[in-house]
Amino acid sequence: MHPLEDVLEYHFEKPELLEQALTHSSYANERLGGALDCNERLEFLGDAVLGMVVGDHLYREHHDLPEGDLTRLRASMVCEEALAEVAKDWSLGGYIRLGHGEALNGGQERASILADAVEAVLAAIYLDGGIAQVRRTIRRFILSHEATTGRTRDHKTALQEFIQQESGHVLAYELMSAQGPDHQKTFTMAVLLDGKQVGQGDGHSKKEAEQMAAQAALERLQS
Repeated sequence: MHPLEDVLEYHFEKPELLEQALTHSSYANERLGGALDCNERLEFLGDAVLGMVVGDHLYREHHDLPEGDLTRLRASMVCEEALAEVAKDWSLGGYIRLGHGEALNGGQERASILADAVEAVLAAIYLDGGIAQVRRTIRRFILSHEATTGRTRDHKTALQEFIQQESGHVLAYELMSAQGPDHQKTFTMAVLLDGKQVGQGDGHSKKEAEQMAAQAALERLQS
């Protein structure tokens, strides 16, 4: 029995599905038959299953929200950063099979690899146990964090809407710096209003840094 099954509280009837879900393309290309033996196809399916389950939940639970808000809420719950946090809760990085070079470069901690593996695992559960089982898994590990993850404010959208109250303004984001090793970079982004910096923020991804910069800009412009 794979130790991840204890974390998931699910036992696979077809353990080869879980094994494939934890196989990165770099490992498949080095050790196996190639791309079809990695988790990319499962990732594709898992993305669709996750989006459907989360979308169904939001539609049923939030009768007061229009389509745009539902879309933004779903996006925040299934984005790379959110899924990477789920992967860390599962200690997933230690179970992913990586090629030699990818492992040396810290691939087991890279948010994109972790998020893709979460989607692949969800697809493996769906194929092995059906929609009811994967819905339970998603409810436990993703929907249960809606209050803290899903409701996180989209500061970029809020800033854009604030700026659009007056026409003619141009909003842009600029990368100021990227420091640290590839698997643990810290990005600094600035937000520019009509070419003038109005906010700056740091994050472990450019998107996160943009959100922090937008938040700083909102606090400054609304004060």
